[in-house]
Amino acid sequence: MDEQRLRQENETFTGTGGRSQENRELRFRPAFLDCATMAVYVSRFADGRPAPFHVLDGLPDEVVIDRTLSGRVVSTKSTLIAGFERGGYFFTRTAAARAVVQWTPAAS
Repeated sequence: MDEQRLRQENETFTGTGGRSQENRELRFRPAFLDCATMAVYVSRFADGRPAPFHVLDGLPDEVVIDRTLSGRVVSTKSTLIAGFERGGYFFTRTAAARAVVQWTPAAS
C-alpha cells in the first residue's frame, strides 16, 4: 500500500459509496486491515488524531515497510488493504459501497 494506490482506489470508487466522503453519514470510518494478522487500524494522522480519510502516516511501525527521514510513510506491508470500520467490523471498499446503496433511502 502506498499513496499512489490510495489515489487509484479513490478514483476507482468515485460515486460508489466506497470513499470516505461518500459514506461518512453512515458512520463508516476510514481504516486499514492487515490480512495477515486481521488487525484493523482506524486511519489516523501522524499525531494520532483520527483522520476523516485514508492516511498512511498514522499507521503503526508493525505494518510500515518504509518511511522518509521526516517520518512520512512511503510503503506498507503488502497484506494491508484500505477499507472502513463501522460498529467494530471491517468493510472493504466494495462492501461499504454495497452498504451505502442498500442502507440509503432512494431519493424521491
